[in-house]
Amino acid sequence: MTGQAFNIMIVAQGGRLQYEALLFAASLRHSDPGFAGRLIVAEPQPGPGWKSDPRITSDEVRAALADLGAEIVPFKSRHFGSTYPYGNKIEGLAALPEGEPFVFFDTDTLITGALSEVAFDFARPSASMRRENTWPKLELYGPGYGEIWRSLYDRMGLDFEATLDLSQPDEYWQRYMYFNAGWFHYECPRVFGQRFLDYALTIRDDTPTAAALQEFDPWLDQVALPLVIASLGGGRPGPELAGLDGDVTCHWRVLPLLYAREADRVVEVLHSVTAPNKVKKLLKQHEPFKKMIYQGKGLEVREMFDRADLPRREQAIRNRIKSARLWMR
Repeated sequence: MTGQAFNIMIVAQGGRLQYEALLFAASLRHSDPGFAGRLIVAEPQPGPGWKSDPRITSDEVRAALADLGAEIVPFKSRHFGSTYPYGNKIEGLAALPEGEPFVFFDTDTLITGALSEVAFDFARPSASMRRENTWPKLELYGPGYGEIWRSLYDRMGLDFEATLDLSQPDEYWQRYMYFNAGWFHYECPRVFGQRFLDYALTIRDDTPTAAALQEFDPWLDQVALPLVIASLGGGRPGPELAGLDGDVTCHWRVLPLLYAREADRVVEVLHSVTAPNKVKKLLKQHEPFKKMIYQGKGLEVREMFDRADLPRREQAIRNRIKSARLWMR
């Protein structure tokens, strides 16, 4: 199933995301020059949901994205916006061409291998398993994982039992299908996007009693995502997608974390794609990129950690970097 035609979607707007989008595009062209699909940069437009204009502010970044083959496509934020910018990945799907397979990526992702050779089954949606136990947070004497998740599946009329990983014990968080929304894929963005929107709004506006005490900011997209995937006949990713969050892509999220924990190959790709002057002059306008990549602060962070013996919890990594006054995003 390799060599399929598909589109890539990322979201970009003014500020940090426009520079991350440029880095993503540069890494795609560097690591997968044979990618023949469209790289679509979904851009939210001004409207009542935004406190200020969310569009990309740098004309130079726009031109550089175009030079790298990216297409900037506008979309309207009808239900989210400043109060929940993560909703961009939900509403932005409507800007993609109907009926054409897609893969969504967060902009804070580096392409490190041949994405076009990954064996996606676009009829069976899936998403990233690179996640921690961030939702739900159980209350003392409150409902457990099973009751909370079941209430959401029941609200959508879905088969909860079919989504369980029975190799994991009851009331252990990994028994329940939960993804990082850093990447996901399907055969039609309009179908996926409408389902994603419907479920997210239902969870937000008509929360089942068992989940009523839970926080949905910033977790709403990740709570709705497994329900969407289950409803469309998908599930956890199989071994054919091991290159995602592996040898083909890296969801780095924050540059200090990339330097602290990612493989040497990721750092090599990062430094290669950010070296050309036409990219460098733009990325240096973003202070964390300037300091981490071009002033060597990232390599200082890297020297602080042994990749073979990292702390188990991400928070411990963050705390050590912050103590050294090298944390930035």
